[in-house]
Amino acid sequence: MLAAADADAAVALWQAAGLTRPWNDTHADFARALAGPASAVLGLRDGGALVATVMVGDDGHRGWVYYLAVDPVRQRGGLGRLMMAAAEDWLARRGCPKLNLMVRGDNAQARGFYARLGYELNDVVTLAKRLD
Repeated sequence: MLAAADADAAVALWQAAGLTRPWNDTHADFARALAGPASAVLGLRDGGALVATVMVGDDGHRGWVYYLAVDPVRQRGGLGRLMMAAAEDWLARRGCPKLNLMVRGDNAQARGFYARLGYELNDVVTLAKRLD
């Protein structure tokens, strides 16, 4: 699990992987995940460098995954699959019965990745409202 000192490296990895958006405060997302008893940011290092992350949380009903990121030069080497297995394990150890995640509709590469891992498209609509 990552710690507060890893925030800059994690956010840099998320940016390199193309996961960030200007309207999201990624440092606040990281801090919020660490502050909660039912969430964490898992990371994988190679020689001290952070090469993969996944943010995971349990909302009491379902598990959620965010910020699955792999260093772009290391993608397609199994690290994403490894991080998703770690996220699934983290949730399963807490008794969480189901994992949900959101993928932007135009991200065909990510949708294909998750499909290969056995994730299915659910017939739901996600609604949102900014509170900040």
